[in-house]
Amino acid sequence: MRVAAAQVRCPWMDREAGLRKVIDFVGRAAEAAVELVVFPETFLPGYPFWLTQPGGAGLDDPKQVLAYAAYQEAAIELTGPELRMVVECVRDQGVFTYLGIAERGPGRGTVYCTLLAIDPVTGVRGVHRKLVPTFEERLVWGNGDGHGLRAHQVGGARVSGLCCWENWMPLARHALYAQAPDLHVSVWPGSTRLTGDITRFIALEGRMYSLAAGALIDYADVPAGFPLRDEILAAGQNSPYDGGSAIAGPNGRWIVEPVKDEERLVIADIDPATVRGARQNFDPTGHYSRPDVFQVTVDRKRLAPAAFLD
Repeated sequence: MRVAAAQVRCPWMDREAGLRKVIDFVGRAAEAAVELVVFPETFLPGYPFWLTQPGGAGLDDPKQVLAYAAYQEAAIELTGPELRMVVECVRDQGVFTYLGIAERGPGRGTVYCTLLAIDPVTGVRGVHRKLVPTFEERLVWGNGDGHGLRAHQVGGARVSGLCCWENWMPLARHALYAQAPDLHVSVWPGSTRLTGDITRFIALEGRMYSLAAGALIDYADVPAGFPLRDEILAAGQNSPYDGGSAIAGPNGRWIVEPVKDEERLVIADIDPATVRGARQNFDPTGHYSRPDVFQVTVDRKRLAPAAFLD
């Protein structure tokens, strides 16, 4: 099975340009005979990096309020035309696609960090909202739930996925390992310093293939209308979002080491049968688990603010 991470320069906050890029790289994946392609965390419309700048936590700061409003306006709705276009592209190209989006919630007040699993035949198979936004991300993203903690069948392999630092959450990983994935995908805003350890760790712990997908973000791409553009550029900081896409095998060794500063598909051929052999001496939710000692319950209901009984 041929898999790929789409390490793509993000047209930040430009939803239409980002959509064109997704369609382009799904097409490139199809031309390269890739069966599964993975895009970075919140690639559409982009990662909210301005929160790392001074003033990101300013309560009721006028520009922070405007920045959030702009981000929410650029976010993707699950019933919106952008997602329909991606689903059509995936269907036409025949490439199973994991896509990170900033999802605009139904109340148009909350944004979620969401990982979509899109099947060429059946369309959207999974909608996973990041369980816990990391640190300053909590200023723009709401908490997710367990609804999307599901592995999906992709050809001859089972595939699971998580967003960024929730890959460090032991029970989130356990919930997915219990569904016997052959490949785990992790999506990131894009940084070689983030993907080097956890990608190999998941491969070793889960005894499976592990693929990380990260973006390239250039502060020069901040559009002229964004409320904090002048402050971001005046700070003169170099962007740390340098990619980091990588692929490790079930033995924890690199198939492709983290790739830095290159916009391209990061491709590898994997063999799910290798996973079965790798679990001969360690299977984290099989013969190396103790369900008589540890009981894990995963609530996969989609959380809602109210239940109406008419």
